[in-house]
Amino acid sequence: MTTRREFLAGAGLAAVATQMPAIAFAQAKDAVTIGMTLEPPTLDPTSGAAQAIREVTLQNIFEGLVRMDRTGRIQPCLAESWEIAPDNVTYRFKLRQGAKFHDGTPFTSEQVKFSFERAVAPDSTNAQRQLFTPIAEIATPDPATVVIKLKQPTASFLYGLTWGDAVIVAPASAAGNKTSPVGTGPYKFARWNRGDRLELARYDGYWGPKPALARATFRFMSDPQAQVAALQAGDIDANTNLSAPEAVAQLKADPRLAVTIGRTEGETVLATNNAKPPFDNLKVRQAIAHALDRKTIALGVYGFDVQLIGSHFSPLHPAYIDLTGTYPYDPEKAKALLKEAGFPNGFNCTLKLPPPSYARRAGEIVAELLAQVGIKASIEPLEFPQWLERVFRNKDYDLSIIAHTEPLDIDIYARDDYYFQYRNPAFKALIARISGTLDEGERNELYRQAQRMLAQDAVNGFLFILPKITVAKAGLEGMWTDWPLPVTPLAELRWR
Repeated sequence: MTTRREFLAGAGLAAVATQMPAIAFAQAKDAVTIGMTLEPPTLDPTSGAAQAIREVTLQNIFEGLVRMDRTGRIQPCLAESWEIAPDNVTYRFKLRQGAKFHDGTPFTSEQVKFSFERAVAPDSTNAQRQLFTPIAEIATPDPATVVIKLKQPTASFLYGLTWGDAVIVAPASAAGNKTSPVGTGPYKFARWNRGDRLELARYDGYWGPKPALARATFRFMSDPQAQVAALQAGDIDANTNLSAPEAVAQLKADPRLAVTIGRTEGETVLATNNAKPPFDNLKVRQAIAHALDRKTIALGVYGFDVQLIGSHFSPLHPAYIDLTGTYPYDPEKAKALLKEAGFPNGFNCTLKLPPPSYARRAGEIVAELLAQVGIKASIEPLEFPQWLERVFRNKDYDLSIIAHTEPLDIDIYARDDYYFQYRNPAFKALIARISGTLDEGERNELYRQAQRMLAQDAVNGFLFILPKITVAKAGLEGMWTDWPLPVTPLAELRWR
């Protein structure tokens, strides 16, 4: 198996990280340039599942009724307040008065009704459509009031409204939001040079406090070496999630830069097509689970310890339980299970990998670990639009590696059409119970049951929680250390 030393030599990044240019950093005090690994496929967070869409648009261009802050708490946004009736199904939102869309359209209750009804329409492309299916009716008694009645108590309803999929859009501009987004946020769309950068400008008609920065640019850099070089040269002011973890020590040693390693909600998994033979066989999935040495995989990707997981749940949640011991690393047990499943000599499959370095690097190690038990996984690298189309939408894959960064998203395993194709009526019933359980203690116990069920079924190869490596110029304040949601709120940034 490839050693850690060989991994670093192959990446060629340690040498780059040690080349410390002596030039002084200079930055405009009213602008910021931020590097990102992935470019969003569109600029409409209600149109697809890509994290990069939300990272550049949520809380910048678009806003929801409520928002999530850097600590994971729900805060007012386009709704300045709300009340939940004693029946636990009626939500009354008091809306901001004076808020406007970037084209001058006044924000009213009608746009809330339009946005949520659009999300569940038959032709909806909203990746989190289930957030809105509990809604029974939406009333707009006046322009500043929305009353939403649910079909049944839904514990996570308000929480889901913080996601990018629940932003408010206007009927006149909704169709064009993929390329020319129009929202109510503190920044408006200026220009998008595909393959290079996205430029935003401060919206002077914003309802909230005036942001410190007049302009913001997101530059898209998939190459880890390019990310490190741009930071060291001062070409970018920050990187939201560095793809070169082996450069962390060198970047930390640069007094011009500040480096933080934070937490995300990103459960990183060896995604498995549960409906496709031989992965529809539990013994095969159990064999894969026993073949995965999580610690070796994580160290090979990052070079430092990260949180390992045994199910699809964040360790930051009080209901989390450590299930990494359900299927401990045991190659001989994996071989025995494959023999029991009818594959004494293993089998061939494909491992389709999206561009992020954690996926590509983990994929090489996973392929070697699987080969040791007889599973020959042929690696096929994909660009992210290809991955979304072939793996996520069309389910044309055997195995893949991806981090799921939405918070508290264990319910995705209850969707029959989700790309894992895990179909378990008992799990669906359990998720329905969780959704309708308002007592936190009872709900957490049900979450623990759900974690155990996924772990025991070896639905996916559960690997680790994606860390967030943020690098910024020392004078830039306001970057999020942790990611309870994958967002970069520009209005919180300023130069000191």
